[in-house]
Amino acid sequence: MALSSHLLQFPIHTSSPGPDYVLFYPSPLQSSSPIFIQKTKIPLIPIALKVSARVRCLTKSSTEEDRWSESESFVSDGGDGGEAARDDTKGQHHQQRIATSYGDSLSLGIREPVYEVVEVKSNGIVSTRKINRRQLLKSSGLRPRDIRSVDPSLFLTNSMPSLLVREHAILLNLGTLRAIAMQERVLIFDYNCEGGKAFLDTLLLRLNPRNNNGGPCMPFELEVVEAALLSRVQRLEQRLMNVEPRVQALLEVLPNRLTAEVLEELRISKQTLVELGSRAGALRQMLLDLLEDTQEIRRICIMGRNCTLVKGNDNVECSVPLEKQIAEEEEEEIEMLLENYLQRCESCHGQAERLLDSAKEMEDSIAVNLRCCW
Repeated sequence: MALSSHLLQFPIHTSSPGPDYVLFYPSPLQSSSPIFIQKTKIPLIPIALKVSARVRCLTKSSTEEDRWSESESFVSDGGDGGEAARDDTKGQHHQQRIATSYGDSLSLGIREPVYEVVEVKSNGIVSTRKINRRQLLKSSGLRPRDIRSVDPSLFLTNSMPSLLVREHAILLNLGTLRAIAMQERVLIFDYNCEGGKAFLDTLLLRLNPRNNNGGPCMPFELEVVEAALLSRVQRLEQRLMNVEPRVQALLEVLPNRLTAEVLEELRISKQTLVELGSRAGALRQMLLDLLEDTQEIRRICIMGRNCTLVKGNDNVECSVPLEKQIAEEEEEEIEMLLENYLQRCESCHGQAERLLDSAKEMEDSIAVNLRCCW
């Protein structure tokens, strides 16, 4: 159907610099004659529009989005169907892309970490296995926040020593040693590190039946705790035994022998003593906090037994009287064990601090002598 074309004349106000208004001058003879903008004389292509009874003027306060929406409303009847269909198709495709993207984002999840651990059972059998976090939480009865203290990926943020007691597991974090002790097994993270190797050797030595001398053995989780503390304290004492002779030798030759090698050796020895004293002090503080928390010690004693702690007084109640007696005896043993390693930590920390003070005094003496010479 042929459409009668009419030309529309209306003013346009814009915010751009230029004339205040624009007038369209249609040719009365030819519909295809060019249209000129007054003052600028820029040729434009005429647009055939269907005159509507309602004509909107684009005011100066109109936004760019309003201009586009109004220009889309001034289309011919012949293009209405095609443009609308194309717009609908574009809208459907856009919605499909959004839906697909949203579905993909829902299907994507955080990759569950997988830990490679060494598993040591109570009978001494050692095996290497991989376990993801979900399996670890299910088998140990822990919560996700509990794993933070032993997660190897959080080594820098969880570097302070800790011993956390849960209902079915004990979490150990002693520097490079990170492990989860349960009633019948222990999982060791980063077993190739120095702390993991030392702990594994100490634990296997204690689990060897020939080393028990036929005496009664402690529960497996207590064996794990003692092996962890023993391996850690022994490493601190060994480092102290290595650095002490060097510091004593430096104190004898200084300040008479001021060479670059001697001063560098003094600097390295001081750095070693600072690190040693810090680690020994952190372990000592952990043991002090644990000894002052009676509830934590009793929770270790009742692990694996039909016993509970009474709220308010933290007394132990067991369904079997014999289990309560055993738990009380183990509480005394645990306190004696912790006191033993606390004394060894204090001795190591105190000796490291004394050597460090002597090295600092020698360094100050050297600085005074150098100022006097200058």
